[in-house]
Amino acid sequence: MNKYFQILTLILVTSITSGCTGQPPGESLDIKGSDTLVQLVADMAQTYMENDPEADVIVTGGGSGTGIAALINGEVDIAISSRQITAREIEIARKKGIEPWEFIIARDGLAVIVNPDNQLKNLTQDQVGAIYRGDIANWNQIGGADQEITLYGRQSTSGTYEFFLEHVVNWQQTRKNDYSPKMRNMEGNKAIADAVTADPTGIGYVGIGYVTDKINVINVARDTLSEYISPLDEANIENDLYPITRPLYQYTSGKPDKDSMLYAFIRFELSETGQNIVRRAGFYPINKADRAQNQEKISAIEGDTPIFF
Repeated sequence: MNKYFQILTLILVTSITSGCTGQPPGESLDIKGSDTLVQLVADMAQTYMENDPEADVIVTGGGSGTGIAALINGEVDIAISSRQITAREIEIARKKGIEPWEFIIARDGLAVIVNPDNQLKNLTQDQVGAIYRGDIANWNQIGGADQEITLYGRQSTSGTYEFFLEHVVNWQQTRKNDYSPKMRNMEGNKAIADAVTADPTGIGYVGIGYVTDKINVINVARDTLSEYISPLDEANIENDLYPITRPLYQYTSGKPDKDSMLYAFIRFELSETGQNIVRRAGFYPINKADRAQNQEKISAIEGDTPIFF
């Protein structure tokens, strides 16, 4: 991860070279939201401003819900989110005269991680959910040592918290469940990864961009009859083979103006250069379905000119 930026704190990237974006002088963008996305978007902002010395892009974290709330309140230009905006959030936005526009800028495989001393390799999606519900509380229940499982997860303002709750903890459940009260709520992906690295009994979930060689990544199967799939293989994410795959979103307040810096930055993120930054940050590029969805928005902004090849 880029050490020049501190997650969940203000990130102001200063440009250093002349550029070629052709945007009006002195424009700036305020971007806020997902801890999962903040470093990636900061990296994109850095490269963008190296090509436009008069642009300022300010990126802050705080969680997906925090970013979306800031967009609804007119405080930022872009909300970055690791989960999709909810119907309730859209309703609140519309009451304030805001119609959120959605773009997908990357793909993520949410990795289930354990300490390197833990020899466990495979879990089903239901087993992971049972662990985080507290139904499985000891590693010996799934073939491990006789040790109580220590749960690490995100805070409730996090989109990752909500995504994992919906798609893992409550996966195929007949009633709505919550996380085990024993789960330790951490401030970010890195905090979870660091905690699991130090705790032989720990288990956590992080965005794929936060996986390090100091932790073991669990292969996950949809059920006992399915193949165990690794999130470390890009093809598994692109083809939705890994069970805990998700798009990474950003939202604007209505349709961006064609000649605005806001739209120029979005185009940059979706370009080949932007998607290469996605790869370097440890995430995965958008897939065919994502490109088609984005193209609908692009066409509405500037006509039917395709930008994906």
